[in-house]
Amino acid sequence: MSVTVPYVPSPYEVIRKALEIAGLKSGELFLDPGCGDGRSLVIASKEFGAKAVGIEIRRDLLEQAMKNVIEAGVSGNVVLVNGSFFEVKFPKADVVFLYLLTSVNEKLKPKLLSELKPSTRIVSHDFEITGWRPVEVYNLEEGGRSHRIYYYVVEESSRQP
Repeated sequence: MSVTVPYVPSPYEVIRKALEIAGLKSGELFLDPGCGDGRSLVIASKEFGAKAVGIEIRRDLLEQAMKNVIEAGVSGNVVLVNGSFFEVKFPKADVVFLYLLTSVNEKLKPKLLSELKPSTRIVSHDFEITGWRPVEVYNLEEGGRSHRIYYYVVEESSRQP
């Protein structure tokens, strides 16, 4: 499956807030499918003490992510994978960060259900996972614009009423 998602990086403060909302703890495994320049991986590892995995299909962004991870001194805690997040098997992450379009989240739902633990916490910047009930929705003003963070727990949020 191939989709195109424009590269628009999440502001640092939005990532920090999303990881706080998800309750990311030291030693947990963090996943960012479509990690772009790796900023979420650096924050998860450096500020929260997590192990981090980023998947990125664009070679130029992956190279930038590698550079940023090395410069931040967290290369021992971060794994970068060049490939499509639809084709790369997800690790059993504790927290997943998404900044993808709603239509892409929709296509990703079966993979989230089949490859993540029922207890996995997902935070999605601006775009919801249709059909799932968020545990919480947070609004945040940053950089002169409004951002929304949807917080899900796989088993709890995907269950139909």
